[in-house]
Amino acid sequence: MIYSGQMLLITLLSAVLVLLPATSYSRTLKACGHPFYPPVSWISNKQLTGLAPAVTQQLFAELGYSVKLRAGYNWKRCLLEVQQGNADIVVAAYRIPSRETYLWFSSQPVIADQVALFVNRKAPLPFKTLDDLQGKVAGLLLGDSFGENLDQFLLHNTRIEYVSRNRQNFEKLAHQKIDFMPIGLLSGRLQSRKLGFHEQVMPLDYRVSTEFYFLAVGKNSGLQQHLPFINRRLQEMHQNGTINRLTNQYSLLYLDQTSAEPRQ
Repeated sequence: MIYSGQMLLITLLSAVLVLLPATSYSRTLKACGHPFYPPVSWISNKQLTGLAPAVTQQLFAELGYSVKLRAGYNWKRCLLEVQQGNADIVVAAYRIPSRETYLWFSSQPVIADQVALFVNRKAPLPFKTLDDLQGKVAGLLLGDSFGENLDQFLLHNTRIEYVSRNRQNFEKLAHQKIDFMPIGLLSGRLQSRKLGFHEQVMPLDYRVSTEFYFLAVGKNSGLQQHLPFINRRLQEMHQNGTINRLTNQYSLLYLDQTSAEPRQ
C-alpha cells in the first residue's frame, strides 16, 4: 500500500523528470583548430581563440557539453589528434576528400573564405591564370589546404616550401625567398598588418576560389548525431547576423592585441 506522502513524492519526481531534457550530456569534449588563421582561429595567451572556437563552444554548450580548447598543436598535429581519437572536434576546416576519411563535417559553413595569392609588393607575379604559377615557389603552412583543385595544382606544378608558423611565410615573402603564398584574403590582410609586413606584401586582385570553413567532428567521437542541430543553428547564426558580428569582433581583437603576443 502506498501512502499519500509517497504518492506526492512520486508525482513531484515525475514532474521534474518531464521538465528535464530528454538527454543530458556531461562529457567534456576536446577541440582544436588552426593556430594561425585569424579571425577564424588563432593562439592568444596560450589559448585558442577566434570566431570558430567561440561558435563551437556556444553550440556544444547548448547541447549540454563543455568544450576544452587545445592550444598546443600546430595545424597538422590538430588534424592528426582528431584522426587518432585523441581530440573530438576541429572548430573549422576545409572539407576535402582526405579529411572526410576521419571527420564528419557540418553541411552549413562557419564562414566563407576567399582565397588570394599574396606576393612581394616590389616583385609581384605577372598573373592571369594558375598556369602563370608553373615552376614558382609557394609557401605553405604544414597541414594547409586551399581546396582540392588548388592543392593538386600546387603539388604538381610548383615547388612547395613548408613552414610550421605563418610568420615564417610572411618573412620569406618579404625577403623574396618564395614567390607567393595562398591564404584567405581577410586572414592574410589581418596577419600582414599585425605582423608588420603590410608594406612588403600584398594580395593579387585574382581570387583563386571561395572555400568554406566547416565545423567538423571526429568519426571516433560519436558526435555526428548532433550535426542536424549544429547545421540548423549555424544557419540561424548566419541569418541573424551573429557570424558577421563575431567576424568583425575577432578581427578587431586580433589587431588590438599587444606586441607581447608570442611570435608566430
